[in-house]
Parts: sequence; structure tokens; C-alpha cells
Amino acid sequence: MTTELRRLRNYINGEFRDAADGRTIDVINPATGEVYATSPLSGQADVDAAMEAAAAAFPAWRDSTPAERQKVLLKIADAFEERAEDLIAAEVENTGKPVALTASEEIPPMVDQIRFFAGAARLLEGRSAGEYMEGLTSIVRREPVGVCAQVAPWNYPMMMAVWKFAPALAAGNTVVLKPSDTTPASTVLMAEIIGRIVPKGVFNVVCGDRDTGRAMVEHPTPAMASITGSVRAGMQVAESAAKDVKRVHLELGGKAPVVVFEDTDIEKAVEDISGAGFFNAGQDCTAATRVLVHESIHDEFVSALAKAAAATKTGQPDDEDVAYGPLNNANQLKQVSGFIDRLPAHAKVEAGGQRVGDKGYFYAPTVVSGLKQDDEIIQNEVFGPVITVQSFTDEAQALEYANGVEYALASSVWTKDHARAMRMSKALDFGCVWINTHIPLVAEMPHGGFKKSGYGKDLSGYGFEDYTRIKHVMTSLG
Repeated sequence: MTTELRRLRNYINGEFRDAADGRTIDVINPATGEVYATSPLSGQADVDAAMEAAAAAFPAWRDSTPAERQKVLLKIADAFEERAEDLIAAEVENTGKPVALTASEEIPPMVDQIRFFAGAARLLEGRSAGEYMEGLTSIVRREPVGVCAQVAPWNYPMMMAVWKFAPALAAGNTVVLKPSDTTPASTVLMAEIIGRIVPKGVFNVVCGDRDTGRAMVEHPTPAMASITGSVRAGMQVAESAAKDVKRVHLELGGKAPVVVFEDTDIEKAVEDISGAGFFNAGQDCTAATRVLVHESIHDEFVSALAKAAAATKTGQPDDEDVAYGPLNNANQLKQVSGFIDRLPAHAKVEAGGQRVGDKGYFYAPTVVSGLKQDDEIIQNEVFGPVITVQSFTDEAQALEYANGVEYALASSVWTKDHARAMRMSKALDFGCVWINTHIPLVAEMPHGGFKKSGYGKDLSGYGFEDYTRIKHVMTSLG
């Protein structure tokens, strides 16, 4: 006896559709390693249809008032709250995340972020009008850019979708959104919810693989392409978008330094850093996974961190005692395992370092010490529950090590010395610097990196402005 797989479908122009040529992808629950659904493997015809729908819907949505768009977004937020249990269930199947943590750490921020952008919809501000040349008045209009092609990642499928569609819709744009091929379920459910609220064509979901995303970015219709993903994917998007000078918004990888000075409360720092390093199985571009510790407390810190890792539990989504779930897919498990397998001889695995169980893609909370700045695991993003530890001698060396990677998304400094914290926050070349904490985000503050971590901001008024364009209008007073 076989169980019939759930059939996910694209959402285009207000209706659910299979891929035009009928192709599908198997969707695997990472907590079990078993196929539980099929998803469309969308091709050019599907992308064309979605772009046509979004383009047709754009003029009316653009011309709606900010107050009207605000009401729509507030209705979406309310509907997400009402359907929270369904969204959680879909996300848990997508990712294998713990049910309790998904309910507490994702639904409330998502709803809050949508409501924030609902308010931002009514703050489409330009500079004040003025006469900068005799007899002429200048004004600045802030307008939506048009159709937005958006590609979301698999580590936070629901929340990253919100970060993309909420500011875009608030600003008056229309959207074609593609979820990751491994995590389409919650995005398709979002389409069902949103589709009952927005006019047809305003919000569209196209499922598929990298080729589907490539077709979206290369399509002539979108005025903007936004992606959260790997550095390689971001570079490919930027290259494709350059061919017709699309605007590009990139949130890419991270390798966050966590700089711990000798005056830090070790017990408190270890508790917070281990939580921020292992949360979501370390599958977070801002995860606290590259720790730099002053040499005078290095051994004590490593010992405490290894104990914290040993006490951290991973397991099935319905286990309320687990801190995180599985890695998202078999390739990611292979990648994380590969980093540990290739460790140099001078490295020491203080905790973990192995797969957990033979069902699903679980990996033990891992701590590695004895590393050098040019080691692969220091320079490249692991994206797993692996925390590395290096020692430093002074503030200058801490900064050298911290800034000595190609990523520049997030960082943190741990010290009781206010002046030192201010010096470090100025000198750290990262889009975010936390002081004596790591990983909290709020809707009102910008999130985005420098260097190979990309450009553009998510969240905040800055993220909202990224989905607008500026027009100068000058009129003669004569």
C-alpha cells in the first residue's frame, strides 16, 4: 500500500497550475529523508505566464493608494496569524525544524514584519519641493520599480519570502516569487492565503530549480531581481541582470566573526554564542560560527563551549527538547561532513563531528579548535552546526582575523569595555555589529552585508526604499 504524494502547484494570475509541460520535482522531508510531495519543475512557458500576469497587474497596483496597499498587507498579516498552525506544519515538512521553535521564533516576527511594511507603505517620501533655479520648482517622486523577480532560500523559506514580497508589495510593485526547489510547500500555502486578498497577478509563485530561477532573472519583464542565496548564485544573478541593466538586490553568504575579549562573562557568552551558532542547525548567514577568543581565556572558553555543544540536542520536529532539526538536504549534509573530513592535522574536534542517526540529515553540534586563519573551514561558509574557535593576542589581531574573509554580513563583539566595543564596531567591516549579543533582528533595522555578502538591505525603511525608484519633476512657475 502506497501513500499518495501531495501535489504542489504554481500560483499564477490568481490560479493554481501545474508546470506547462507537466514536469515535477520530488520534495523530501529532511527529518525523514522521505519524499512527501511533488512540486512543479517550471520552464520558460511558466515563467512567461507569471511575468505576463505580474506586468498586467502592475499599473492598477502601482496606482492604488498607500492606504489601500496598507490595508491589504494588514489583512495578509492577520490571515497568517489565523493560519499559523497550517504554516508551521508546512514549514516543518519543508525543513524538519522543531515545531515549538517555528511557532515561537518565526510566525511572530513574520507577522510583525508584514505589519511594519504595511506602515511603511504610507511613507513613500521624497525630499521637500523647492526652487533651486529661478522660476522653477523641483519635486522628487518615489515610485515602485515594476515587476520584481524574487528567489528565496531554503534555510528560512517562510520568513525570507516575507522579507521579499512585503516591501515589494508595500511599495506598489508586483511579484513573481520562486521558493527553493527543496522547500516549496510553505510558499505555495502562502500563495493560497495571499491570493484570497490581493488582486490577481499581483503575487505569483513559480516553483522549480536553478534553471527556473535563471529564466526569471534573464526574463525581459522584471525591473528588479532579488535573491537570497549563495555567493555563486548571487554572482550569476548579477551577471545575468547586467545584460539588460536590471536592478539587483543580493543577500548572500556570511562568516560572522564573534570576538570575545578577556573581560567577558564566559558562562553567559558561551550560552548565548552556542545558541546563536547552533540555531537552525547553523543554517543562517549570520550564525555565530567563527569565534575569536583572547588567548588568556581561550582554553577555558573552548572547554565551556564543548560542554555546551555536548548538551545541545538535535532531533525530530515534535521533540520539544531539541535545539535544532536536520540539515536541509542530502547535499548540505555532504558539504558539512566534508568540511570536517578535510580538517587539517593541527585542528582538534572538541565536540561532535559526525552525523546523528541514519534517518534524515541530522548533524551533531560540533566545536573545532586549533585552527589557522587560512584554513578552509575559517575562510568558507559551512552553513551547518559547526562552531570554529581561534585565539588572538590583542585588539589589532582580532580585527585582522575578523575582517580577513570575503564575507561581510554580520559580526559581534563581547566585552565590558564600552570604548573598545565602539572602536571594534567602527572597524569591523560587516553590515551588522552586535555587542554582547548575537543574532537578534528587528523589522525597524536594516539587514544586509558588504563585500561578497551582497548589497541592498532587507527589513527597515532602507529595505523598503530598495524597492522604489527616484524621479525628479521640475515645473516652470511661469
